[in-house]
Amino acid sequence: MVSGRVERVRVVAVEVPLVRPFVTAVRRADRLRAVLVEVTDGDGRSGWGEAATSWRVTGESPQSVAAAALGPIADAVTGLPVDDPAAWGRAVETSVVGNAAARSAVDCALWDLAARAAGLPLAGFIGGRAGPVRTDMTLSVGTPQDLLERAREHTGFGTLKVKVGGGEHDVEGVEALRRELGPALVLRVDANQAWTADEAVAAIRRWEESGVGLDFVEQPVPAADVEGLAAVRAAVTTPVLADESVWNLRDLRQVIRYGAADAINVKLAKSGGITEARRMLALAAEAGLGVMAGCMMESHVGIAASAALAATLTGTAAQDLDAGLWLTRSPVSGGIEYDGDLVRLSPAPGLGITALAPDAAAHELHP
Repeated sequence: MVSGRVERVRVVAVEVPLVRPFVTAVRRADRLRAVLVEVTDGDGRSGWGEAATSWRVTGESPQSVAAAALGPIADAVTGLPVDDPAAWGRAVETSVVGNAAARSAVDCALWDLAARAAGLPLAGFIGGRAGPVRTDMTLSVGTPQDLLERAREHTGFGTLKVKVGGGEHDVEGVEALRRELGPALVLRVDANQAWTADEAVAAIRRWEESGVGLDFVEQPVPAADVEGLAAVRAAVTTPVLADESVWNLRDLRQVIRYGAADAINVKLAKSGGITEARRMLALAAEAGLGVMAGCMMESHVGIAASAALAATLTGTAAQDLDAGLWLTRSPVSGGIEYDGDLVRLSPAPGLGITALAPDAAAHELHP
């Protein structure tokens, strides 16, 4: 083994039941099959990352992640110095086309490993603050009564994000939340690409006319329809946030060129990891766009990396990092902890993850 250099990449799968079904306009999930990547160096340290897998969202599976991470990505990073993020960041980025979730898992594991080697929490290592990060809580698609019941289960959250696009009662459901829960609650809406531009404008204008007062509407139109996204933004006063339309720096430049959004949702599984995500944050700031750090349906491992990234953002707005609260347990020991609507980062070096949880029942994946 060579001291201070990347030695091995390992991929494991852990299945974790959800506390309740997660339902959006495009899918339903009752359990999470977390795909975790562990990268070790010649000194025996480990860094952890996670690949969010879903054919309909990321276009990746546990098997495809294992093939990419243990094949071309591992080949590209093995032997590189742990303390040289520029070198292994480029290696991960150029090792394979696409496969953003697989690249993200390895990239995040390497950032975790580098921070551990430096003896710093990952948030501090990348220039973030040490304190907790606030998150919203997502309400799955449902009837107005469903939404009210779920919202009342989360009274400790100051910000709720409502999934819409799944039925005729979308508009009424959001109006009912505002009417019943009062003006202090921050409400967000996420359509997950479910509407046409005209449908989005009609729904948003109705919310504006009825005084709902939304924080933003997220990805109202299909990801590829950036012109439609721009048309929606031009027709309403409610801020528009781009999610699926912005995977990486190239997509962000297009959204800026069209003036298609007021803010963007940066997710590591889309960007390919912290390396590209940090570039996106810099460009968004330069363009005057707001940024929210978000997550897929993933475990405490992926959330820990996203929370570290969120800790570099200014302001007090809630991020979108509630996925860990949907799980019955964490698949790892150490790392982040939830405290109401706060995500508390570990003060230990890196992400603070020490090992797989004793009850994880993980099994190793191979190419």
